[in-house]
Amino acid sequence: MEFERVQAIASLSANLSTIPPEFIRSEHERPDVTTYRGPVPEIPVVDLSIADRNRLTRAITDASEECGIFQIVNHGIPVEVVKELQRVGKEFFELPQGEKEVCATGPGSIEGYGTKLQKDLEGKKAWVDYLFHYVWPESRINLKFWPEKPEAYRNANKEYAKYLQRIVDEMLSSLSLGLGLQEHTVKEALGGDELEMLLKINYYPPCPRPDLALGVVAHTDMSAVTILVPNEVPGLQVFKDDRWFDVKYIPNALIVHIGDQIEILSNGKYKSVLHRTTVNKEKARMSRPVFCSPSDETVVGPLPQLVTDENPAKFKTKKYKDYCYCKLNKLPQ
Repeated sequence: MEFERVQAIASLSANLSTIPPEFIRSEHERPDVTTYRGPVPEIPVVDLSIADRNRLTRAITDASEECGIFQIVNHGIPVEVVKELQRVGKEFFELPQGEKEVCATGPGSIEGYGTKLQKDLEGKKAWVDYLFHYVWPESRINLKFWPEKPEAYRNANKEYAKYLQRIVDEMLSSLSLGLGLQEHTVKEALGGDELEMLLKINYYPPCPRPDLALGVVAHTDMSAVTILVPNEVPGLQVFKDDRWFDVKYIPNALIVHIGDQIEILSNGKYKSVLHRTTVNKEKARMSRPVFCSPSDETVVGPLPQLVTDENPAKFKTKKYKDYCYCKLNKLPQ
């Protein structure tokens, strides 16, 4: 394999008081130094069962403007569907190493089981392994990257993706209405029914020195929106008011991140949230984001309806694949 898996490194490091130097972050990134320990702002919580369309739209758009992140409750995905998604993902990462490697990423693709994703300017590594694969549309699904073990894995992911499409449509409709546009405008600008959903399971093994390492470094998502299933082990942090603070876990809630493409389309009205993840000394942590994004060839830029002489375009218009290439390789946009 090209990279040694973090899960294997964690097993070797379990009885040590240190971690390999490539995982030790610079002081300006270390969670023990940079995490704010005082009173922290609440992440907005949006109840999707609100019957009043205007109230629901306002709740989603206010959170997207002010924070770029919010939690949704009463979202309509049955608890058992989410629990099954969590169960099969956990079982995959508990398989023998060789069985996981069957799904390993290949050249030119981010799909599959992997460890290192993007370039780090300081040459550091994140304390995480992952599994990436598309769950929608069906034309994008490559079952080569969907584990055959555990046996229920594929059905659990198909069932979850079926429910998730309705939630994504609700988010995009509300964001469109919040811009004073017709509710289909934002989704159409992202490719309409060709909008893609890419699941990532993050697996953060126990870490002997969680004060020195990060699971995922500070970043904004390249996607339009990201819908994330967390777990009860804390770790997600958001940067707001010049501080890093922990996001409170709410049982059965989903977390919504506004991504770069929505910030671009809205010409900066909605904010792509800067976030990172910390790790735990005693417990493995897992999260399951689904990145909802345009296809590679879709051209994304500020919506023309929002660009005026007084409010000129703040972002370049370009193909999504070109945007991703620049971001992953730390190149100017």
